[in-house]
Amino acid sequence: MNGGFLGTAAPAYADMTLLLEIVMGVGLLIGALLARLRRFRQHAWCQSVIVLLNLAVIVLAMIPSFRVHVSPKIPIKLGKAYYALATAHAALGTITELAGLYILLVAGTSFLPEKFRITRYKAWMRTVLVLWWLVLLLGLATYARWYVPHLFRK
Repeated sequence: MNGGFLGTAAPAYADMTLLLEIVMGVGLLIGALLARLRRFRQHAWCQSVIVLLNLAVIVLAMIPSFRVHVSPKIPIKLGKAYYALATAHAALGTITELAGLYILLVAGTSFLPEKFRITRYKAWMRTVLVLWWLVLLLGLATYARWYVPHLFRK
C-alpha cells in the first residue's frame, strides 16, 4: 500500500481526488434539484463552483497523472484495460468539462456573441450532468483497475 486512506494501493492524492469527484457528482445532483425547485441563483452558484473546482482537480491531479502513467504508452497499450479506461475517462472527461465551461460562459456571462450562445439550457445541462456521471463511473473503474489489486485479473 502506498499511503492512501481508502485501503487500496492508491496514493493519498488519488484517494482524495476520488472522494472529491464523488462529492462533486453529488453536488451537481443537488444543483439540479435546486433548479427544479426554481432556486436558480443557488443552482448557478452550486454548478459554477463545482465545474471550476473540477477544472482545478483536472489541472493539478489528473493531467499530470495521465501524462506520466498513460500518454507515453498510447497507442501501443490501448488494448489493455489499464490504459484504455484511463484514456476513455480522459477523453470523455475533457469533452464534458469543456461543455460545462461553455454552459458557464453562456449562462453566466455575456462574453460570447449571440450566434455562439445556446437557448435550450435545460437540454444542455441535463446532457452534461449525464455525461459527468458517466465520466465519474469511468473514473471509478480507472481507480479500481489501477489501485485495487487483483480485481481485474483472471
